[in-house]
Amino acid sequence: MTTPGASASLLGAAAVRDLADRLGVHPAKRWGQNFVVDANTVRRIVRLADVQPDTVVVEVGPGLGSLTLGLLEAGAQVVAVEIDPVLAEALPGTIAARLPAAKEALTVVTADAMSLQELPSAPDAFVANLPYNVAVPVLLHLLAQFPSLESGLVMVQLEVADRLAAPPGSRTYGVPSVKAAWYADVTQPGRVSRSVFWPVPNVDSGLVRFRRRPPPSTTATRDEVFACVDAAFAQRRKSLRSALARWAGGPDAAEAVLRAAGVDPMLRGERLDVSTFAAIAEHRQAAAR
Repeated sequence: MTTPGASASLLGAAAVRDLADRLGVHPAKRWGQNFVVDANTVRRIVRLADVQPDTVVVEVGPGLGSLTLGLLEAGAQVVAVEIDPVLAEALPGTIAARLPAAKEALTVVTADAMSLQELPSAPDAFVANLPYNVAVPVLLHLLAQFPSLESGLVMVQLEVADRLAAPPGSRTYGVPSVKAAWYADVTQPGRVSRSVFWPVPNVDSGLVRFRRRPPPSTTATRDEVFACVDAAFAQRRKSLRSALARWAGGPDAAEAVLRAAGVDPMLRGERLDVSTFAAIAEHRQAAAR
């Protein structure tokens, strides 16, 4: 257990660059590596994530350890999942040097987050600065794979944050919005300037907070509902009657399923919430029997 209130020596810009130089690390574009260099941003993320002492937090992409230190400082037990073997090997030493009281509260897993099937401890929360190029699939994978995850806060590209938290009918509402809503209530508590990263990205970032809730009540499986969502947004400018034609077995079949679910066939997918997609998938399932 980490003693909450123990003060960490968080990583600033000079410390991040020095550590990277000593490790021979150059931020890799293929892994979307942009390291946080601002202690105030780290503590803001931890505060907004409402990390409590002894919360088991899974962190994906800890990098050089900026956010890891902040989570440990708050008293969390951190399972850090890092794809870069050099960074994974170096992380325990960084924690031991800057917050020695917390070194036993850190577990490092060297792995691609998208291939995770299990973790050493069941996570309560997910807090991370996610690589821009894999943010949505990583978030959805962890929510699906680890039902113990009750809440979390991730930092992602601002455009991705807008999509994840978008409500039905908004310009940015789409597949990520609906699939995230299957698992949780998703909100957007703030933005993050690009200036807090090294190297500085070309876009600003947004914070996405989630709190798990039960999925919609339906006899359809998650995969069946998600297939309906994918079909509806593959041709998002078309009516649902047209967009769901191949998925349902033809335009007439799509219309019949939609009307059975109480949905106007001329609507577009961007108007529907996750519960309505679940109802459509359920009626298609019934029609196929």
